[in-house]
Amino acid sequence: MAGTFEILSGDKGSFRFRLTAEDGTVVAVSPSFPNIKAVVAGITAVRENAATGFIVDRRPSLTST
Repeated sequence: MAGTFEILSGDKGSFRFRLTAEDGTVVAVSPSFPNIKAVVAGITAVRENAATGFIVDRRPSLTST
C-alpha cells in the first residue's frame, strides 16, 4: 500500500496536509494553505514531483587541509 495524504484543518479556516507511510509514520507536513483548492494543488504538486525529484546533499563539504 502507498502512503496516505491526510488533509487537516488549521487556524482561521486554513488547511494543511501530511503524508504518512503505510505504518503510520509521518513523512512530511505541509505549510498552511488558505483553502481546500490550494491544499489539493499542493498535494498534486508533491505527487508529480516526488517520484522524479533529485537528491541534493546540502551539508557543508568536509575538506581536509
